[in-house]
This record gives sequence, C-alpha cells and structure tokens, in this order.
Amino acid sequence: MATKTERARNAILKALSEDDAPAGAAKLALRLRAMGLDLQPRTVRVHLLELDRDGYTLMVSRRRGRQLTERGRRELTNVDVFSKLGFVAAKVDDLGYRMSYSYRSGHGSVVANVVLIRDRDLSRALLHVAPVLRAGLAVSNKLAVVRGGEKIGSFTVPLGSVALATICSITVNGVLLSSGIPVTSRFGGLLEMRDGAPLRFVDVIEYRGTTIDPLEVFIGAGMTEVAQCARTGSGIIGASFREIPAAAAGLARRVLNRLRERGLGGDLAMGEGSLPLFDIPVTEGRTGLIVIGGLNPLATLREVGIPATMRSLSGLADISEFMPIEDAERLGKRSYPYVD
Repeated sequence: MATKTERARNAILKALSEDDAPAGAAKLALRLRAMGLDLQPRTVRVHLLELDRDGYTLMVSRRRGRQLTERGRRELTNVDVFSKLGFVAAKVDDLGYRMSYSYRSGHGSVVANVVLIRDRDLSRALLHVAPVLRAGLAVSNKLAVVRGGEKIGSFTVPLGSVALATICSITVNGVLLSSGIPVTSRFGGLLEMRDGAPLRFVDVIEYRGTTIDPLEVFIGAGMTEVAQCARTGSGIIGASFREIPAAAAGLARRVLNRLRERGLGGDLAMGEGSLPLFDIPVTEGRTGLIVIGGLNPLATLREVGIPATMRSLSGLADISEFMPIEDAERLGKRSYPYVD
C-alpha cells in the first residue's frame, strides 16, 4: 500500500501531466485540491525538490515552474494500477464539464483527440482519414492539422511531427450537460455496422474499470474496420454507450438535432426508457444512447500501417481550430505532397 508521501508524489506527477505546459507549486496545489488532495504550496515545493532529485521533474524557470521528464512520465504509468482504475471515467467527466462549446452560438471549446504522425506522412494520412469523415463515421467532418512547434489546445506538437486532431465524442456529453442533462458514460466498444446502420456491440470495456481509453485499446489491437465501413457501410467501428435520465430523452433529442445542424453530433441510436438498447441492459429510469467514436478517423492510420502515436481525450481546444476536411486536404497537398 502506498504511503502518504508516495500518494502525494504520485498525485503531483498526475497533476503535472494534465497540461504539457510547466506549472508552479501554487498552480499545482489548485489542481491537487480539485483531485481531492489538500496540500499547501510550500508542501508541494518540498515534494517537487525530491522529485527533481529523483529525475522525475525539471525546473524550467522560477516563473514558469516545472515539467515532467521522460522518466517522470514512465513513473506515472507504473504507479499502482488499482489507484488508476476509474481515471478515464473521471477524465471523461472532467473534460465534459469544463468544455464550453454552445450549439446556439457555434463557439467555445470542445474535447479533442490527437494523433501524432511524421510530417512526411500527412498527405497520405489525409487520403485515408477523409473518406471516414465524409461517411459520417465521426463526431464532426472537421479536422485540425497542427505542425511541429505549434499547439492544439495546451498540447505542443513535437518538431518533425504533425498532429491530426478530431472532435471527441465526449463533446456530446458536455453539450447535453450544459442543457441540464446529466450523462453517464458506461463503456466504449466495437460496434458492428451493416449497410450504414448499427447492428450490435461485439466487444466492450467499461470506463470505470480501465486505465486506458477503451477505443484506444481496440484500435491499438487492430480490431477496427473503419476504412472498410467507410467504403461499404459495413464493418467494425468504435462507439460508446451512454445513459441519460429517461425523463430527459425528449430534450436530448432536440439538443442532438440542433447539434447536427452545427455539423456535430455522432449519435447513432437512442433507446426507450429503461429498455435495453441493442441487447445492452439499461439502468431503471434511464435511457441508452450510442455515440460514434471520435477516434474512428484516426483508427484508419493504424489499419493501413501509418506510424502514429495516439493521445485520446487529449484536452480542450477551441472549435475554431478545426477546419473542414476539404481545407485540410488542400493544406496537406501544399505542405507535404504525397507521391505513391
């Protein structure tokens, strides 16, 4: 069992990992408080000095604070696995609460998924991503293309790489929540599509029982058929299962319709109160909702063998950072022409 000091150190590492920018003791103390750990800035500084000595953190400057080292990131992934159970579910709830996008104004921040590829692979990658967006197998047909050294939200893209960012399905949670509809994210899974319509879930992982985004797990294991589904209407794609109060189903349908008018959404099916949806039992008094996975366009990169590093639930980014796929394709051809 971890000691009080070890728990504090691990929490500080986790707090630093929430943002790729450096942070000082005062800012970290606020983040820790939000995580349920009340430490004074001076106590955080003592722990940071010890983390510096162990090579887990590095002082960038007195004004900007510290950042994680590669050793610190590895340590964070190796901490007690049971303490990380439910981390993804908590992150889903946190990002859905903090995003600010409004379907009424069309402005605000959304939740982003990011994949890093080599800059020379950009045009080739867009050839495979574009059909998925056009087929409606994503939350939006918009994409962000971010060059090395630039930022998407709070994430800085390494030099020599390009980031492709899609709008995460958790954005739907945030929009419903801002309309007064609480959402419970139950699991992410593989959904079989047939002739353009959802048929059944073939594999699922509960959000509260995993330390990694479920769809990222399935994509990494090569279990998706997103490109095939985009071509033929049939195949295995990523999707998630949510629950909302049955009494809010009518309002939810209206909100989702308004969201689609803004070019966002990705909802595939909504059930009836307390009744199973595609053979998935639903909690009494609630209604099932299936939302398409925001990672689907990026899954095609793994399917065709383009080297890619995925960062699901990467953080918040302003909706203005995303462009229609046609603009992204033109940008890719100008910057990194692809020759087969």
